[in-house]
Amino acid sequence: MKHIMIAAAAAALLSSAAFGQSLGEKTGVNSTLGISPTTQDFVKEAATSDMLEIAAAKIAQTKGNADEKAFAAQMITDHTKTSADIKGLIAAGDVKAELPTALDSSSQAKLDDLNKVTADKFAATYDPMQVSAHKDAVSLFERYSSGGDNPKLKDWAGKTLPALKHHLDMAQKMDQNRRAATVGSSTNNPVSGTGPVR
Repeated sequence: MKHIMIAAAAAALLSSAAFGQSLGEKTGVNSTLGISPTTQDFVKEAATSDMLEIAAAKIAQTKGNADEKAFAAQMITDHTKTSADIKGLIAAGDVKAELPTALDSSSQAKLDDLNKVTADKFAATYDPMQVSAHKDAVSLFERYSSGGDNPKLKDWAGKTLPALKHHLDMAQKMDQNRRAATVGSSTNNPVSGTGPVR
């Protein structure tokens, strides 16, 4: 059934006109099939990711724990740089693509969730979101760096990929620490006197 849905979405992608972002990138079909995004899709996804990462990191700096604040500071530094890099490639005429001016509805919803959640529940929302976001970013950059149609952007994507993989490792460790702390505190039973297994 999944293969039929993927094939149907791929057929729709091939038969539909691309408006701003192809159906393949929007639905995740390109990622599932390992298809390289178009230059426009890559720029839109990468720039949207940068905007979301920076905005989410600013929230993490007020609501997050020490790990999240350190991670957020790194995200602001690195994603500000990648955002400037993409803008520079477009301004120089090396890449022909339009930059998004605002977050798409999906990214805005994620940001809204972070804004709504209280500080004590922030890690449970932010940490897994960062793992998911960086898995998507690594997939996007891997696919474009191996099959993108703009040589300069393809080269840049390949050079940026190690930093994104490092971000993913950091996010996974942060999320593992959160889950370990949650498990440790939930197994602490003051009635029976048993504590977490060490």
